[in-house]
Amino acid sequence: MKRLSLLVTILVWLCAGPATAQSLEGFEGAFPDTMKASYNVQVKMRDGVHLSTDVYLPEPEGQFPTLLVRDMYSNGSNALRQRYARFATANGYAFVFQSVRGRYDSEGKWYPYFQEIDDGDDTLTWIAEQPWSNARVGMFGSSYLGSVQWLAALSGNPALQAIAPAVSPGNYYRDVAYPGGAFSLLSRARWGIGLSGSRTNMTYPIDWVSAVDHLPLETLASSVGFDVPHFQDWLNHPTYDDYWKPLNLEARAPEMSVPALNIGGWYDVFQRSTIGSYQTMREEAATSEAREGQRLLVGPWTHGWNQGTTIGDLDFGADSQIAVEPLLLEWFDHWLKDGPPPQAAAIRIFVMGENVWRDEPQWPLADTRYTSFYLHSDGGLSETSPAVGAGPLEYTYDPADPVPTLGGNIMDPSLRGPHDQGPLDDRADILRFTTQPFDQPTEITGPIRAEIYAASSAPDTDFMAKLVVLRPDGTSFNLVDGVIRARFREGFEAEKLIEPDEIYRYEIDLWATSYLIAPGERLRIDITSSNFPRLARNLNTGAEFARTSEFEVARQQIHASAAHPSRVILPVVPRG
Repeated sequence: MKRLSLLVTILVWLCAGPATAQSLEGFEGAFPDTMKASYNVQVKMRDGVHLSTDVYLPEPEGQFPTLLVRDMYSNGSNALRQRYARFATANGYAFVFQSVRGRYDSEGKWYPYFQEIDDGDDTLTWIAEQPWSNARVGMFGSSYLGSVQWLAALSGNPALQAIAPAVSPGNYYRDVAYPGGAFSLLSRARWGIGLSGSRTNMTYPIDWVSAVDHLPLETLASSVGFDVPHFQDWLNHPTYDDYWKPLNLEARAPEMSVPALNIGGWYDVFQRSTIGSYQTMREEAATSEAREGQRLLVGPWTHGWNQGTTIGDLDFGADSQIAVEPLLLEWFDHWLKDGPPPQAAAIRIFVMGENVWRDEPQWPLADTRYTSFYLHSDGGLSETSPAVGAGPLEYTYDPADPVPTLGGNIMDPSLRGPHDQGPLDDRADILRFTTQPFDQPTEITGPIRAEIYAASSAPDTDFMAKLVVLRPDGTSFNLVDGVIRARFREGFEAEKLIEPDEIYRYEIDLWATSYLIAPGERLRIDITSSNFPRLARNLNTGAEFARTSEFEVARQQIHASAAHPSRVILPVVPRG
């Protein structure tokens, strides 16, 4: 089987450790002189398992509101987690840090996500019963530390009065495991397998580039020396079924009544969920206070939010960074100390290109004009409808030689974010459709989707769309992308193979962005069928997922005619 080039291989895996999204990195405040700490307190869960918990009190006596962090990546002793403790106690909060089940000094076995619902509930109840607690608790943290906040909120525990989840998933099927129905191979293997062998985040000397090239996927974990039940469960549930439904937090918004400061990044792997959680909670949360108490903040960041001005290949300027401490303090002081309400608007977004922050009252923006840009058989992309009788364009998709991942909403630190797409220009398995240069500033802010009419010689395949900005100097970079696995074209609950060479309409969710197109810049849509190793290759055979190593080459057709008007729908926002 052909391998990716050595250059791409090195770039993809420069960072060997698990990706972690951080906040409060710049906080230098000290513990108050009166701070009292208790380490490794064993908190009993309902099934008898004890979780290792550290308690920091701003003063030895009194009752305090509490900030809680539940973590799988640390035992609380590292510098960043100590900043969390200093931040909380310096501002009059008790701080509770807990290692989740099966990690570090906590008993039990770690199984991602599901266990955090009851364990979060039990921990909140324990805090509320302590003599130092006033039974008002807030939670914060990023990534898995954000997941545990939403999962705890499902319990309806009255002690949990506000959360601030950052770069956190809300629909674990669509965001964590199967975006567009295609398995998120890069992150699920490296995170789901690699972290399972140790309670302490220790990594193993595994060449993951070679590992994820392994087929069949059902033996991937064992091929690198692991037996990982949750990874096998993910592979065994490629459809949106009863395994995943308890973890669709967006659908479960009516069960939750917690105000949330939702923090995300345009290039974050969980961007769709950050926005989706805000929307569903705003519309469907159990109480009016929770509905009105939702806030959304989206910056130009990846999964490592607010860490620097340069993301991928672009520098978004000093204003792209925010002051995290006052943001969190204003939020929790309001909900836990009855302080004044947060002054910011419900929504604050960073408009890339212009590189400015803007407040908005709703999402999507009220004055959005959803504008169709049609694909043309000559490679054009415009608002003009395609011609009658225009023929299809073709390319060949070979699973042995997939298009390499280059940028996007992924976890890998070396590749996520906007990257110059030039290294992919010579590939014959990518079709490109390009606009004329824009003659005036044009803003696109909001959700983006593509409707593609396509045929394949295979009974199943993938179609992918990537929105790219082309600058006058010849450089290009990715804005957003999306995928649909053909067998899921009618929904993710059931698989339905396609008839070879029959034309189908495919809807591809490209998530969302905010970008001001400058005069002279152009937009391009790239259409292809692979994005490896971010996504598992479709082997084109129609066989049951993960069970086979057999594959076939597919001949793909993209139609761009009046009868089959493939298009991308852009959220154009009027200016001036």
